[in-house]
Amino acid sequence: MERRAVIVAGFGFRAAADVAACKAALALAQSGHPAVTALAAPHDKIALLASLATALDLPLIAVTPEMLRSITTPTSSRFSLETRGTGSVAEAAALSAAGPDARLLTRRHVSPNRMATCAIAQGPAA
Repeated sequence: MERRAVIVAGFGFRAAADVAACKAALALAQSGHPAVTALAAPHDKIALLASLATALDLPLIAVTPEMLRSITTPTSSRFSLETRGTGSVAEAAALSAAGPDARLLTRRHVSPNRMATCAIAQGPAA
């Protein structure tokens, strides 16, 4: 049986974001990378991604505040640091959900309307 790497798209988004903004950020981040196998976002914002996860037939992973704060990200947003305790919510969500020893395939990409961000991380083969 072939073991496949876990590829997680992590999201961060403003309260006014919609699914279209998340889809746009995902498309930008996904370009040239392997297909994602799961979506992840902070637990208190996971509801917005439910329809996208269903449409893509992918599992949706809720990331706790503790998980977000435990990740050091290459991107550093002052707002993310102040509100979530991490430099990039999208990068931290992707890395947390992809598991131990995960690595970023792409830093966060911002949707054209600047309402959502998406980063892609790869975890070890499962």
